[in-house]
Amino acid sequence: MSVNYGSKRIVVGAHYGLRDWLSQRITGALMALFTVILLVQVIFTRGPIGYDAWAGIFASQWMKVLTFVVIASLLYHVWVGMRDIWMDYVQPVGIRLVLQVFTIVWLVACAGWAIQVLWRV
Repeated sequence: MSVNYGSKRIVVGAHYGLRDWLSQRITGALMALFTVILLVQVIFTRGPIGYDAWAGIFASQWMKVLTFVVIASLLYHVWVGMRDIWMDYVQPVGIRLVLQVFTIVWLVACAGWAIQVLWRV
């Protein structure tokens, strides 16, 4: 007797698979591109690289916006990874919920700190 499990399979769950896989790749690529852009600016900076040089790199509005977009990408990248870890390895629902809420609060606080740092320069 041949059993075909795929024909009547009911898909359940959150359906995060492809979307999260793709978002991890896109945010990772964006962070890698930003790193290259930052390295090029540092390499072509004349003289010693101190506070003034770093402040100069991040002084223009386009660099601040790009940096914040990368930070937002990093935060989303971290959220997807941590959420998957909590869902995979923490079985009690209450503890998992507490860890997820803590992760969200921490990431929102990091975003607020990043805004403060970027627009204070």
